[in-house]
Amino acid sequence: MGTFCCFLTRILFVILIFNCCFQFRSHAQLLPPEEVQTIQTIITKLQIRDISEVTQSSCNDTGWNVNIAKNVKRNITCDCSFVNTTTTTNTTVCHITKIQLKGLNLSAAIPEEFANLTFLRELDLTRNYFNGSIPTFFSQLKNLSILGFLGNRLSGPIPPEIGEIATLEELVLENNQLEGPLPENIGNLSNLRRLILSANNFSGSIPTSFGGLKNLNDFRIDGSNLIGKIPDFIGNWTKLTILNLQGTSMEGPIPSNLSRLTNLEELRISDLGGASSNFPSLQDMKNMTRLILRNCLIADTIPANIGNLKSLKTLDLSFNQLTGQIPTALESLDSINHIFLTNNSLTGEVPNWILNSKKELDLSYNNFTNSSSASCLQSDVNLASSVSSSQGNSNDWCLKKDLPCPGKATHHSLFINCGGSQMTHEGNNYEADPSIKGPSTFASTENRWAYSSSGIFFSNNAAANYIVENQYGLNVSGAEYYKTARLSPQSLKYYGLCMRKGSYKVKLHFAEIMFTDDETYASLGKRIFDVLIQGKLVLKDFNIAKEAGGVGIGIPMEFNDVQVNGSTLEVHLYWAGKGTNAIPDQGVYGPLISAITVTPNFKVDTGGLSAGAIVGIVVASCAVVILLLVLLWMKGCFGGKDLENKELRALDLQTGYFTLRQIKAATNNFDPANKIGEGGFGPVYKGTLSDGGVIAVKQLSSRSKQGNREFVNEIGMISALQHPNLVRLYGCCIEGNQLLLVYEYLENNSLARALFGKEEEKLNLDWKTRKKICIEIAKGLAYLHEESRLKIVHRDIKATNVLLDKDLNAKISDFGLAKLDEEENTHISTRIAGTIGYMAPEYAMRGYLTDKADVYSFGVVALEIVSGKSNTNYRPKEEFIYLLDWAYVLQEQGNLLELVDPSLGSKFSKDEALRMLNIALLCTNPSPTLRAPMSSVVAMLEGKVPVQAPIVKRSSDNQDARFKAFEILSQDSQTMVSTFSQESHSQICNSSMDGPWRDSSSVSRQTTDETREPSSSNMLLK
Repeated sequence: MGTFCCFLTRILFVILIFNCCFQFRSHAQLLPPEEVQTIQTIITKLQIRDISEVTQSSCNDTGWNVNIAKNVKRNITCDCSFVNTTTTTNTTVCHITKIQLKGLNLSAAIPEEFANLTFLRELDLTRNYFNGSIPTFFSQLKNLSILGFLGNRLSGPIPPEIGEIATLEELVLENNQLEGPLPENIGNLSNLRRLILSANNFSGSIPTSFGGLKNLNDFRIDGSNLIGKIPDFIGNWTKLTILNLQGTSMEGPIPSNLSRLTNLEELRISDLGGASSNFPSLQDMKNMTRLILRNCLIADTIPANIGNLKSLKTLDLSFNQLTGQIPTALESLDSINHIFLTNNSLTGEVPNWILNSKKELDLSYNNFTNSSSASCLQSDVNLASSVSSSQGNSNDWCLKKDLPCPGKATHHSLFINCGGSQMTHEGNNYEADPSIKGPSTFASTENRWAYSSSGIFFSNNAAANYIVENQYGLNVSGAEYYKTARLSPQSLKYYGLCMRKGSYKVKLHFAEIMFTDDETYASLGKRIFDVLIQGKLVLKDFNIAKEAGGVGIGIPMEFNDVQVNGSTLEVHLYWAGKGTNAIPDQGVYGPLISAITVTPNFKVDTGGLSAGAIVGIVVASCAVVILLLVLLWMKGCFGGKDLENKELRALDLQTGYFTLRQIKAATNNFDPANKIGEGGFGPVYKGTLSDGGVIAVKQLSSRSKQGNREFVNEIGMISALQHPNLVRLYGCCIEGNQLLLVYEYLENNSLARALFGKEEEKLNLDWKTRKKICIEIAKGLAYLHEESRLKIVHRDIKATNVLLDKDLNAKISDFGLAKLDEEENTHISTRIAGTIGYMAPEYAMRGYLTDKADVYSFGVVALEIVSGKSNTNYRPKEEFIYLLDWAYVLQEQGNLLELVDPSLGSKFSKDEALRMLNIALLCTNPSPTLRAPMSSVVAMLEGKVPVQAPIVKRSSDNQDARFKAFEILSQDSQTMVSTFSQESHSQICNSSMDGPWRDSSSVSRQTTDETREPSSSNMLLK
């Protein structure tokens, strides 16, 4: 019996095990095949490579849920509690309900397959590189409650279909490129709790339908172009805990019914327009931790009931019109960490509890009365310029209005490496600025300069940096000071102290070093701020990267006539709430500056010795100098006769002077090994000065008949010109029979060699670099034609006369042919010179010379930059003489983009290329009056104004002047020179150029005793 029972027990156990296995198989929780296929397609399209093949069992795959780093995660979540309606058994099935792909730099349009995941409740694609518009198919997802696209490249308007997702609770679209009005029907989303729209380009006003969003607890729309008054219906959002309205174009006053929002924990409103307003009633907002009402035109006193906000940590009421005294109730705010009251009109004595506080408090720029214990150099309390000017002279200089000099104003220049260490650049010693303090700081350096910083970053990170270095290993171009910077979340002021009265040139140096230059979300940041000098707005909505043409590129902004009437020069950088604030991380925004250069526009009188002492020194010095000159003359150290040349003696030099001995030492006595070029004007040598500076020396050839004239012309022209896009002339040497020009050394040779030189000489110029070079050439010409004191026509603009430095910055060279553009003359030249293929037809045929001749030449160079082909050497078909001819044909056919250099592949902007080509054709219009001035060309290239390039039809019956001119000048296979006058023509003679660049088309049409020596400035380089 016992054996039977034991057997029966075993049978029951086996049955139980079998039943459990059967139940497990019958209740297996699997993904439907259609969702497997959908997820697999999405993963393939987004190129997510580290996920294994998707199967029906993938819901149990741990590889779907990975936290890679801070703000970088992948989470695909299934809910397996859904009843399987496809079977009669009581089983369940899995569906994907949540997808989070955050910080993965996924680059694509949003896949349409998301629409097939009908059980999806949350889709979060934060901080990626998605492009295109927001798809309309999301309205098909009837269970969707969270939709997040923070930090992508999405553009266009918000589609109205988003307002049809009745289940939506969170819509996060901040830090994109969205635009247009806000859809009215978003106001129908009664379940919406979070609506985050900051850092986009929305326009119009907030729709009245939004008043129905009574479940909102978080609304942010900072940095948009919204207009109109702040709507009263915001008072209906009584569940609101966060309200951000910074940096819009909306107007006050702040609605009084804001007092109904008693659940608010964070209120940020800034930079309102319109009329002034009273202080809003906030005393019932007991949960408030951050209150920012900055630059809101509040004309009132600070209410004592602010002391009721016991949870308050940050209070910012700066840049308003507040009057009266600081309420004693503020002392009772035990949780407070930061108070910003700068730039108001507060009066009375500064309370002792503030003077003794260890909190970060900014009371600068107010009208307080004197306090014996007050000092603007206190560690955490900024009191700079905070005392009324009526308080006499008893208080510290730094407490007084405008920071007057405590002694004699003696300084006349200022060099600061903002956020960096001490360094020397171009002979100027830039002082270190290493202080890491920033929230409420005033720091002075020996009454020479000071800075004042105010504000905390959104991240509220106590360790937030106020100085920054090159974070992403960018190849920062320009001076060393561009590798560091000082930044501020709100307001940053630099002061030049004890400055002499007069006019100054102020250069502010900027480089964006906190974003990347790759195709990741970290490259999508937009830093926007305002700059004021001496209280005058000089840069509005300034974007460093946009102005410089990219990140990691140094750019100086120059202001030429800044007046100091007292003794203080003030540079103010102010963040008005615009741009991104969470790219690449939360808290990256606000003004940033790399260096400041201030130099006088007046002659500096350094004072010094008495008149008697000066006379004695001068007499003794003259005697010594005369004795030395006599000795040197006797030894034959002076050139004697050769300096008698009238043209050279009459030269009014505005450059440095080098001795022949210096130049011989630099070039190792003109060692052939240092020779970097040879032209008709003479050889060009590379040299190294005793201080290590590298130079290029152009030596006049003794066989040159025209050399003296052009030597005089070139040095006279260049010495009067200073511009970043013109080759810099360091000086000259005139000794014996030597005529030498000393230039800056350009490492990357000419644009011509870079574009269409030998294969081993070419440079791989990407589209961004080509565009930058084209703009820089245009800026150089705009300076010559319109901005410089002397209005100059270059006459020989071509690719060989554009040189590239080590950072591929373009500089125009060879001024040997330049002529002053005198408006009263007839513009008819008896000496025509230039290069075939680049000369404007009216100049080549009739000697009619204006700055429009340079515009024509620039148009040809622009074509060469886009196409990578030489205008004179490229013939696509036998019937076309020049690249320009072919360009007009392609324009007529609507195929202009065929000209783009094939080596660029698809890595260029079609819109920008088409714009540049149309500008080139506009510049080469046969009629000079229809060519745009160079300042307009610069604006068109930068996209600031539209391009309207006229179509020029080619006609066999009426061939335009340009091609007639080409035929005349191309009759001989060599370059030709002729005599030209208004009455007669003389014989044409050969002229050529040798050296690393052969340009056999340079011509000069002139009187018979003049022979043009071709350019060799293009060889001032490696």
